[in-house]
Amino acid sequence: MPYDSAFLLRAYRTMKTIRIFEERCIKEFEAGNVPGFVHASNGQESVAVASCISLSDTDIIGSTHRGHGHSIAKGCDVIGMMKEIMGKSTGLCKGKGGSMHIADFDKGMIGANAIVGGGQPLCNGAALASKTLGTKDIAMSFGGDGSANQGTVLESLNFAVVLKLPHIFMFENNGYGEGTGANYALGCDSLADRNRAFGMPSEFVDGTDFFATYEVCQRAIAHARNGDGPYAIEAETVRFDGHFIGDPQLYRGKDEIKLAKKNRDCIKIFRDRVLKEGWLTAEEMDAIDVEVIALIETAVKEGLAAPNPDPETDLMADVYCSY
Repeated sequence: MPYDSAFLLRAYRTMKTIRIFEERCIKEFEAGNVPGFVHASNGQESVAVASCISLSDTDIIGSTHRGHGHSIAKGCDVIGMMKEIMGKSTGLCKGKGGSMHIADFDKGMIGANAIVGGGQPLCNGAALASKTLGTKDIAMSFGGDGSANQGTVLESLNFAVVLKLPHIFMFENNGYGEGTGANYALGCDSLADRNRAFGMPSEFVDGTDFFATYEVCQRAIAHARNGDGPYAIEAETVRFDGHFIGDPQLYRGKDEIKLAKKNRDCIKIFRDRVLKEGWLTAEEMDAIDVEVIALIETAVKEGLAAPNPDPETDLMADVYCSY
């Protein structure tokens, strides 16, 4: 067997945790328990997990507004995340970050970013620090197809090549930059080809296939960690929900989401593969499902019971400047 059972069970558990977490976040948002916006990553779990599963806590990732999955895949505490998303003072960022700004430096998660294309320059900085200090740590930035045309991202790609930085650029192409189709907005047939033009290795992968994505990421990680510079990956994936929860999605075709859930669900594809190969049993994965549901239920209960920030003591705490 090319993968040991502990690895496969960990991968499945993490993907399932992301899925159930996102589904519950949607439910709690609709119930009025989550302030602000929620951008769910249902359907994109395999990219997050395949990318992060072999990274250490000292490797750095930078995420996007759709960052819950990346945070969980990098090891952020699920209960602390739920509290943060609910704006509670005991959340990972003391309730000041919310859904789009989760960060945990102890886990190498330098932050989700509501600015499209905002994470890639930050990860260049982390990669430059690693190279300068000789730590052998790497940085991995996540961005959607919608970020790929941002000037900050194009500059980051070039900068990483010029300085030979240990930075992996992961582009999750879910077909839409908000409501604009990637086939219209990118202006090219292959984002992987365009990234290669900057002078770095670049690959395309089916992001609904955990195993294919994991193998590509392993090549990229080895390349960056060995001091050979940056690497780019275009992972074609699918977004089951709208750009944000409440998005009417009038830009999507009839039955598009229904067909995607039927044919392109990365968790279903993973289960089918490991069962077919005899690597895991349905009973093992079903048991994980039960445990994950219980964990998320606990997270919600603790989140709802957690205290709100105190405006008098918390408003100006942990800020850089006071006016």
